[in-house]
Amino acid sequence: MAEVSDRISQAFGHPIERAEALAGAEPRDRISLRDYVTEVEIGAFQQERGLRQRLRFNVVVEVQSASAPLADDVDRVLSYDRVTEAIEAELTTERLNLLETLAERVAHRILHEPRAERVFVRIEKLDRGPGALGVEIMRSRADAQPLAEEEAEEAQHAPRVVYLSNADVTAPGLPAALDRLQAAGLPTILCCGPAELASPRSRVDLAQRRIDLLAIEQNAWVLAGQDARCVVVNTRTELDWAMKHAQVSVWAPSKMVLDAVEGPARDAGPVELAYWLAGELSAERFVLLDPDAPLPEGETPAAHGDLETLA
Repeated sequence: MAEVSDRISQAFGHPIERAEALAGAEPRDRISLRDYVTEVEIGAFQQERGLRQRLRFNVVVEVQSASAPLADDVDRVLSYDRVTEAIEAELTTERLNLLETLAERVAHRILHEPRAERVFVRIEKLDRGPGALGVEIMRSRADAQPLAEEEAEEAQHAPRVVYLSNADVTAPGLPAALDRLQAAGLPTILCCGPAELASPRSRVDLAQRRIDLLAIEQNAWVLAGQDARCVVVNTRTELDWAMKHAQVSVWAPSKMVLDAVEGPARDAGPVELAYWLAGELSAERFVLLDPDAPLPEGETPAAHGDLETLA
């Protein structure tokens, strides 16, 4: 019975109990964060959108033992602030649906700290019912790719974001323009506005925002039908994969725009959305092919052009 009790304690107690149970013959030094509560919008269900809810974090980080006396020097230890900063950094990057994703990202960021060896992350939702609903993961340094490599890889795959006019979306010269873009060796993301058709109107701002975004996505599918290389994508993960493989993507904006923690303005037009995307992806260049499309105030596109000169 004592063994069963110990397992229950490890499962439902603070993650430090699990860390101690898995310590082995050579226990590591640990730092812990207990009952860190913050509010954020998160969740996959429609009723969780537009609603902030409390999350509780409990984190244990196993660290390398000091090779020399610490001499009471804060720079020689892993600061507790680095743990809370990792949480806040991931909470402000983008709106997430899953606690599992958030836990992975927090663990990944903590493991980039030089002395961190293994991390236990537990996250619980406190407002989804009478109890706490949560997830707990354990990750080790072997699971984390060095940040420097990630940043270098991102820089290598910086895309070119191109905003097409409605005339260009269905232009016969589009395939030849894509040939020239691919010959340049850069990943390309094509953006467009809505077709010149009347859209439904709603008296609810959020509903109208979704209608406007969906109108853009309908035209994105028209664009995709012009050339088999044009693949409609709506998530950052899909865009990251496409950029790494120098693919041509057509951006469907709804998910990224609605999930963004600090997204574009509610009244942002299609060009402003595309310009925002270019900033989010650290684009190599933003090309505006619609001469009549306005940009955000004070901004200028990195390049003008047309289908004949696009490369």
